[in-house]
Amino acid sequence: MAPLVFPALTAFYGALLAILFVALSGWVVAGRVNANALHGDGGDDSLAKRIRAHGNFAEYVPFALLLIGLYEAGGGSHGLTRGLLIALLLARLSHPYGMFTPANHWTQFAFRGGAVIVTFLVILIAAGALLLH
Repeated sequence: MAPLVFPALTAFYGALLAILFVALSGWVVAGRVNANALHGDGGDDSLAKRIRAHGNFAEYVPFALLLIGLYEAGGGSHGLTRGLLIALLLARLSHPYGMFTPANHWTQFAFRGGAVIVTFLVILIAAGALLLH
């Protein structure tokens, strides 16, 4: 078994993702103020999309970071760790944009759908790497 090390790459990208999470939170708060909606989305479609982009981030990013951090701390490949973290960051940056592209437009599939697929792949690859490591 490899010696445990501080997962510095995961910590760095985790910090970047935390900043993005706070930015998404502020985006939701601003939407709530604009829609005068203290709870829920107040029937505002734009606010509903903001809430879902924020919620989707909160649902998947912590688990992905946990898996990647465990892999890195266990002495996993530096290159794979960095690749997974970059892919996760790019996916989570593109997802909110994709939420506001026209329905059934290629940009929705590329940015929103692509972000979901990449996020799932990151989780699956990190899980597989942990199992094989």
